[in-house]
Amino acid sequence: MEEGRSVRRDEEQQHGMGSGRVAAIFREIETEADAATATAASSSGQRADADAGLQLQQGPMWKRFLAHVGPGFLVSMAYLDPSNLQTDLQAGYSHRYELLWVLLFGFIFVLIIQSLAAKLGIITGRHLAELCTSEYPKYVKYCLWFLAELGVIAATIPGVLGTALAYNMLLHIPFWAGVLICGASTVLLLGLQGYGARKMEFTIAVAMLFMASCFFIELSHVNPPIKEQLEGLFIPRLKGRYAVSDAVALFSVLVVPHNLFLHSSLVLSRKIPSCSKGVKDASTFFLVENALALFLALLVNVAVVSLSGTICANNLSLDDNNRCSSLSLNSAAVLFKNVLGKSRSTVYGLALLASGQSCTVVTTYSGQYIMQGFSGMRKCIIFLIAPCLTVVPTLVVCSIGGASRVRQLINIAAIILSFVLPFALVPLLKFSSCRTMIGPHKNSTCITRISGILSVVIIGINTYFFCTSFVSWLVDSDLPRFANAIISTLVFPFMAAYIAAVIYLTFRKVSINVALPSRSVSCEIEVEEVQRQDDKDDCLAVNCGV
Repeated sequence: MEEGRSVRRDEEQQHGMGSGRVAAIFREIETEADAATATAASSSGQRADADAGLQLQQGPMWKRFLAHVGPGFLVSMAYLDPSNLQTDLQAGYSHRYELLWVLLFGFIFVLIIQSLAAKLGIITGRHLAELCTSEYPKYVKYCLWFLAELGVIAATIPGVLGTALAYNMLLHIPFWAGVLICGASTVLLLGLQGYGARKMEFTIAVAMLFMASCFFIELSHVNPPIKEQLEGLFIPRLKGRYAVSDAVALFSVLVVPHNLFLHSSLVLSRKIPSCSKGVKDASTFFLVENALALFLALLVNVAVVSLSGTICANNLSLDDNNRCSSLSLNSAAVLFKNVLGKSRSTVYGLALLASGQSCTVVTTYSGQYIMQGFSGMRKCIIFLIAPCLTVVPTLVVCSIGGASRVRQLINIAAIILSFVLPFALVPLLKFSSCRTMIGPHKNSTCITRISGILSVVIIGINTYFFCTSFVSWLVDSDLPRFANAIISTLVFPFMAAYIAAVIYLTFRKVSINVALPSRSVSCEIEVEEVQRQDDKDDCLAVNCGV
């Protein structure tokens, strides 16, 4: 009996061991099948991505170009803001057409710098703020973030001032009420981004074209001499009193730091194939689109300079006490009304309204990308916090300054922007020239040298502009002598620290490596490679018995 029971137990154990082996074999087969399925799904996903890239490459050229239109117009609006209009008006009445060449060379430099910002976003898949966060130590990152936000606020101030002045000219709304209306309308217009970036780009492009139409209509009633305009565009001259300082002021307002962050962010809203041909085509399309938008902005700036230069050629008076020498955003409306008629003053007010409101929206929009890149917070939180961080301080400053200090506030904003610019421009040049970051797409030696020289020039001009503005304010101020001494003692060490920070950013070696897109020759080759790999996976699965 006992022997029979033991025999049965041995048989059951052997049967259990056999069942366990069979179960293990089945589990192994299931694991291999799952792995093969996952590999097939992965390869099919790669094939789908490659097919999508191939479709983007095979479309008509004009359709592919139109798919990239938008970011350049949004960025170019910064060169038509009220601060640019004010410097254009001043350059026109002081020197007529002699400083138009400054605008031409300035916009060429802007095109080079903005194309580098767009290329950086296309290749790395991250915008400038995100790259700064990954590259620099924490304390440097926070300093760059603070300076970038300060630059956004400074760039928003002229937009709010111009919008409030336009409401006062057109509808006789009090200045403080116009400031509040500008803030409310900015928040509402930012809601368009919930429907996609292209809706925002289209709205700003329409405002830009409307503004250009207004100034071209004004210019048609003045008929400036075309020969003198062409000479001013292509023959550099610095004649007359304050020609150098006016040229510096005209050039310094063209390159703004928030545009570098914004342009590298906007290109990420497009679907760009990861192959080298797709990257090259996207860079070309964005370059052409940006060139067209900047050319339109250049024409508008030339029109504003020519408008004031032609009207003030004979030193026409604004009223009994003021003359063209005191021309500003506000007094320009009176000038156009007295010389060209009331309807022309209304057209100028509409152009100023489009300029100011669009400028405020664009700068606040760029502030969202800057905060998202440096903080890493979610977009839904950024959409709520960033506009408040930008608009609220701007509204407070503009309300305190009032309509009587518009010119002073715009000049202070320009000084702040010139101070902040190197802390966005230097990282952009370093990143776009680094092989470890963008690989074979790094800047050529020629582009590196040209952009480096121009950057040194613009930084030197801005430093000169900042120092001369500070010294002139210190000399003309009504402060006691001991107060001037204390301010000078505090400011000059601050300037030494500022120069040391710029040198640190310039000579610090880039350390991060960005995961770059595929660098194959073309999307078609990538599709063929994925298909061959998929065939190999299918054969392997068949041979394994799966």
